[in-house]
Amino acid sequence: MKAIGVFGGAFAPFHNGHLRAAIECRDRLTLDQVRLIPTANPAHRPTARISAVRRLEWLRLALRREKGLVADDREIQRTGPSFTVDTLTELRAQFPDAALVLIMGADAFAHLHTWHRWRDLLKLAHLAVIARRGARLDASPECAQELAGRRIVDVAALHEQAAGGWLQLDLPILEISSTRIRRLLKAQQSVRGLLPDAILNHMTAADIAALTQDEDGTTH
Repeated sequence: MKAIGVFGGAFAPFHNGHLRAAIECRDRLTLDQVRLIPTANPAHRPTARISAVRRLEWLRLALRREKGLVADDREIQRTGPSFTVDTLTELRAQFPDAALVLIMGADAFAHLHTWHRWRDLLKLAHLAVIARRGARLDASPECAQELAGRRIVDVAALHEQAAGGWLQLDLPILEISSTRIRRLLKAQQSVRGLLPDAILNHMTAADIAALTQDEDGTTH
């Protein structure tokens, strides 16, 4: 069965930690593709400092030479809050015979019960939870009963059914964050090596001003 990864985020900016995680998931889970989806109107966090269209442009630049990694604009094209369940519903309609694999971090998994219609996620996709090597990963008390008996330990099982399971994916996580990149940019320090060169070389003064804008709207 064809398997498609779904990796969403603000990507403000998309950095080498995101890129490496997508590549590791593609290879270790033997995914036919990973669709990286910038959020437009996230329900759980403030809107990103820089426009969704610009973040999509950066994503396309970064993925241009990466086989099987696809920049997906569906949340930007859709109006209203960017709920993951709506995105998966669209992808399920587009790929009815594929296994969908929603990729998330351990922090997101710990708060899965706060996601909009979180139970429906498992009807639409598997969950692949990225964790540090050797870390213990347990479902929250609110999700434990729903997830009981759904844990997968064999990657091959992801390709045998379209949705419904979850697995822990231990990765060597790069210590890179969008927050640190924004702080370095604000301090006028180099971020080379943290961002794909295709993005860094395309970044303008206006981009940097938007990324380093304070919550009150001021820049320094």
